[in-house]
Amino acid sequence: MFFDGYGYHGTSFEQTYRCYPASFIDKPQIENGDKIIMPPSALDRLASLHIDYPMVFELRNAATERVSHCGVLEFIAEEGMIYMPYWMMENLLLQEGDTVRVKNVALPKGKYVKLQPHTKDFLDISNPKAILETTLRNFSCLTTGDSIMVAYNNKKYYIDIIETKPSNAVSIIETDCEVDFAPPLDYKEPEKRVTTVPSSKALAEGQKAPAEAEPKFNPFTGAGRRLDGKPLNYQPPPVVSSSGSKDKRPDVANGNGQPSAGSSSQGSTRQTQGKLVFGSNVNRAKDPQKEPAKEPKQEQPPKKEEPKFQAFTGKKYSLKR
Repeated sequence: MFFDGYGYHGTSFEQTYRCYPASFIDKPQIENGDKIIMPPSALDRLASLHIDYPMVFELRNAATERVSHCGVLEFIAEEGMIYMPYWMMENLLLQEGDTVRVKNVALPKGKYVKLQPHTKDFLDISNPKAILETTLRNFSCLTTGDSIMVAYNNKKYYIDIIETKPSNAVSIIETDCEVDFAPPLDYKEPEKRVTTVPSSKALAEGQKAPAEAEPKFNPFTGAGRRLDGKPLNYQPPPVVSSSGSKDKRPDVANGNGQPSAGSSSQGSTRQTQGKLVFGSNVNRAKDPQKEPAKEPKQEQPPKKEEPKFQAFTGKKYSLKR
């Protein structure tokens, strides 16, 4: 049985049309949904059939066996032609003027949908959930494997339908549907830093090495300067590490406060200069007779000692006369 010569037969609607994008009919609003524009003869055939509303159709590209689903917006297209959103033509791998099979179907109401944005930019929108809800109001159904287009702020965002329940194609008209998001296609997980736990032996060696490498405090390592600006004939002794200074300290303690030979010679050298050197009073306060007998330099004639510095030795005056 044929209807008006356009090949309609049986109790269901199934027809082949040539498809064109929405730009051919000056209807850019259909790009924001999944509805197509069909010829008036299709409306006459559908009206004579006992079909479920809202009308939902299956689109099939016989050349590539790609299948999608859509609704209908108007019946004003030329006979033998339909107009559909360009993103839908891309899903079906259709070019302008290619043939597509249109068949009416009944889809179950969707309970669960899982979406995956192509880029992370969609998640950077201030309220992506509200934008998605507004966009899906223009959709009649969703098909697993399709990529829908969401237009917002003069930018197009593509989202993949990776899972639908209870079937591969569901109706989303007047239904409560749970929506889940998968990570975007360009999302990269942050690299995890692998921390190796050192063994107890390596940890002990690692703790010992920095302790040995730390510089130790060496007091009074600077060079002497004269107040009159003249060159200093006395050359300071070379800087000895703290370990060496520690080794020499017991010698002073074991001698019951007696200075070592090097310190006594240095003290005598400072006294020979006839200048005030900080720290020289300590050596002068010691009794020269307590020097060790092993030092041959003690046979030198005694030096004339300079008067010791005494603080607050001036005369006092009273303000009262």
